[in-house]
Amino acid sequence: MDEMTRLKLEAAAFRGLVGHLRERTDVQNIDIMNLAGFCRNCLSKWYKAAAEELAVELSKEEALEAIYGMPYSEWKIRYQKEATPEQMQKFEQTKPLHAKISGHT
Repeated sequence: MDEMTRLKLEAAAFRGLVGHLRERTDVQNIDIMNLAGFCRNCLSKWYKAAAEELAVELSKEEALEAIYGMPYSEWKIRYQKEATPEQMQKFEQTKPLHAKISGHT
């Protein structure tokens, strides 16, 4: 497979993942983080890091909006629920497995 085809496939897979997460507003970030070690916020950080590697100006807020499909502050108001004590306990237990970019060390 040539490099351009690989890049196109990776980009399409990323768009599919982001689209799926936008549709699944019922799934909380903490649940994704506890299960998979990353969440929508991590994706926005990876997106911003990729922009920086290519010298593309992109603010944290723009990166978050690229993933959430709306300003993060709006998404939080519309969809984010308070984490339960059980979710927070699991979050603390799984911290060593969280994506490095999350900053949860």
